[in-house]
Amino acid sequence: KQSFRATFWNAKLGYLNDFVNKEVTNSQLRPNQIIAASLPYCVLEESMARSVINVVVEHLLTPHGLRTLAVSDPDYHGIYEGDQTLRDKAYHNGTVWPWLLGPLAAALVQFYSKEHSANVLQSCVEALWIHFNVEAGLECISEIFDGDAPHLARGCIQQAWSVAELIRMMHLLE
Repeated sequence: KQSFRATFWNAKLGYLNDFVNKEVTNSQLRPNQIIAASLPYCVLEESMARSVINVVVEHLLTPHGLRTLAVSDPDYHGIYEGDQTLRDKAYHNGTVWPWLLGPLAAALVQFYSKEHSANVLQSCVEALWIHFNVEAGLECISEIFDGDAPHLARGCIQQAWSVAELIRMMHLLE
């Protein structure tokens, strides 16, 4: 725990650095850190975990999942379209991944009340339920969505982990 915190915790920004090596400490705001906050044996102090959750909710949460990079970052690409090079730039630099709602829900219910957690995620449950029933493919959730509104569905139309994490999120919030 001490080593992880010393290496990744960025007290100035209130969240975890994305990666650290001998030459570089990258502090881009990405959703990977929500996984660290969601673990049953969390390596973060409660105040750190709450800060990570709050920053992720404020800057990465959309009605369809978490953006892979904050909108304020110069590397952000909010629309997943164009040739392969342009799509590759967007894939992990702003595209929304619905499956990340599962770890977010797990982190929320671990460090906040279920009522608060449900309030934070209500718009996601509603948007994905509509998507599941009437958009893209019936009874499925797309792989990814645009980071920019209106958050159009992209990628494959039937992504099992997107559906699985919606189900997990709904069970965590019961």
